[in-house]
Amino acid sequence: MFDSIGWGEILVLVLAALFIFGPDRLPTLAKDAAAGIKRAREAMTGMREQLHDGLGDDFDSLRDLDLRQYHPKTFIRNQLLGDDDQPSRPTGTGSTAAPVVPRPRARDAAVPPPFDADAT
Repeated sequence: MFDSIGWGEILVLVLAALFIFGPDRLPTLAKDAAAGIKRAREAMTGMREQLHDGLGDDFDSLRDLDLRQYHPKTFIRNQLLGDDDQPSRPTGTGSTAAPVVPRPRARDAAVPPPFDADAT
């Protein structure tokens, strides 16, 4: 949890809290903070259990989901440069599939690209 914070910084934060809140209020603030963290963890566990109950077996497949493939650059690159043999995947919970869009063919390097004088 504290990978980027060293023990020196933690000590400085504890000393600053001691000077700001005083030795009388610091133990009660620490107890309140610990209780708040415990409640937040319990709420997250409850939400995870509700998701698992609602999704069933699909919840386990969500853990293996790689969200990097849905980054806009990666998604467009895969759509433009991906294999043509792969069928389109469903885009949602229904049974409809995304339309297969023909991908442009690779341009011959010897042929210059088209030039539109009106566009420039």
